[in-house]
Amino acid sequence: MPTWMEPLVTLLALPQVGLSTILVISFVSATLLPMGSEPAVFALVKINPAMFWPAILVATAGNTLGGALTWLMGFGTHQVVDKYGHSASHVRALRWLERLGPKACLLAWLPLVGDPLCAVAGWLRMPFWPCLLYMTIGKFLRYLVMTASLLWVFPGAAP
Repeated sequence: MPTWMEPLVTLLALPQVGLSTILVISFVSATLLPMGSEPAVFALVKINPAMFWPAILVATAGNTLGGALTWLMGFGTHQVVDKYGHSASHVRALRWLERLGPKACLLAWLPLVGDPLCAVAGWLRMPFWPCLLYMTIGKFLRYLVMTASLLWVFPGAAP
């Protein structure tokens, strides 16, 4: 690990800033940047089992806010993307998203496609608040299932 990262990792690992760290990591991981927040959530809960529900809720909030930002970026780039032609696969994917509507945002938790899905929902100008609701539900369920599963696989900390 580079020497400049060690103090940052040490700072972010402190229990006093655990939830704020989870918020930042889950927010950033929901943008188009390739990053996962589940290991940080699991680590906090493993170290402090009483933080299970707060960590799940904070991670859901941060990830949903990051998804909302991605939606807004997609909304803002609508005119730019319209200038370029679409391949047949893009047209099929857009039709599928338009048919599902905001409910497609339930899949915002999926690796690789979830974050771009939020951007495309914004680009298609799907209603923001229903998209945000479905993003929140999907992301909450992901954190709940992932963290509970990891605690089951690696016992020793119970919520």
